[in-house]
Amino acid sequence: MRVLICIKRVPAPGARINLTADGQAVDTTNLGFTMSPHEECALEAGLALVETHGGSATALTVGRPEAEEQLRYAASLGVTSVVLVPTDGNDWDPQRTARAITGAVEHLEAGADGSFDLIIFGNESADSGGFQVGVRVARALDRPVVTGAKGLTVDEDVASIRREIDGVQEVYELPLPAVVGVKEGINLPRYPTMKGRLTSRKATVDAINATGEAGGQAMVTLLSPPEVASHLVVLGDGVTAAPAVVDVLDELGLL
Repeated sequence: MRVLICIKRVPAPGARINLTADGQAVDTTNLGFTMSPHEECALEAGLALVETHGGSATALTVGRPEAEEQLRYAASLGVTSVVLVPTDGNDWDPQRTARAITGAVEHLEAGADGSFDLIIFGNESADSGGFQVGVRVARALDRPVVTGAKGLTVDEDVASIRREIDGVQEVYELPLPAVVGVKEGINLPRYPTMKGRLTSRKATVDAINATGEAGGQAMVTLLSPPEVASHLVVLGDGVTAAPAVVDVLDELGLL
């Protein structure tokens, strides 16, 4: 089978996010970057399907040239090919991103290998959390889609997707080709081997210029949530702290 996994370069989770002075962008001066956690699981799901059924896996991202780092990481895990859809340096809105991915997919599927059996997205990116790019791409390509997947298997020409909603498990069966958005926790992503890392350095990053028109969404400004200050209280030293500890436990209702 032929699988396409869409990934995104995002700031490393847990990093301190600073904004530029005009509030229009994230200051990336001291930031590290990685792949969105949901997309790490999407990548693992795609690779596992190819290992089970045979075929090829392609990783695609829309972003700056620096996003080659994430594509090469995907290559180190075993994807067959990697594709970059370069941007103008600015973050694109979900509509424009979806249109660019749709154009890139149509370009790739026009080749000799034909259509992708499955296009896999992370449920949402770790930075913007829009939840909509995968759905927009599926609609543009006129393919069935299920998001929030916590289980994914393929049997012949049918993909079975399991997701959990309010403690209830739902199972969907989609005819291929289809689009799936997976959530973190669907699997345990693998780590690259040393051989894989060395091989990824020689991987060819194919570029597809598929821009797409901007959507109707426009950013006004970015806002940082207020920082909550914390302070440390020393209850005492040695046995003299025992009464204070008892008082704290009593306040918490633990006695």
